Amino acid sequence: DIMGLFFFAYRDFTGDADALLERQGFGRAHHRVLYFVNMRPGMPVADLLDVLKITKQSLARVLRQLIDNGYIEQRTGETDRRQRLLYATEKGRHFFAALSVTQATRIDEAIAELPPEAARVVRLFLVGMVDPDDREVLDRLKLTINL
Repeated sequence: DIMGLFFFAYRDFTGDADALLERQGFGRAHHRVLYFVNMRPGMPVADLLDVLKITKQSLARVLRQLIDNGYIEQRTGETDRRQRLLYATEKGRHFFAALSVTQATRIDEAIAELPPEAARVVRLFLVGMVDPDDREVLDRLKLTINL
């Protein structure tokens, strides 16, 4: 039962990070923001809203906590002063690394047990799970380059 396996895999994939986040008073929404800001330094708030599919109001609370606690900084765009660009601070980069290490290890170990060509199949499966209307976002974030 793939759905059951997916549930357990996701539970274990998020478990270690959830524990670290909870110690800081954060949740998965904070992790998502940290993930994309670390992966795309200078990401405009508008792009983050588009990627996460959340409202400005939802993002504002999470972002404010991350900024107030020194994990993210917000800068004004150089060409468009209305633009708000997001950058992880050193503290934010270190925290993101701590959150990611167990997740990356879990993925690497699972893929290492598969035949070499299977990693591509896993990537194709995950892309297939994404709503077709959002596939261009995957391309824009360069998440499909290894297909």
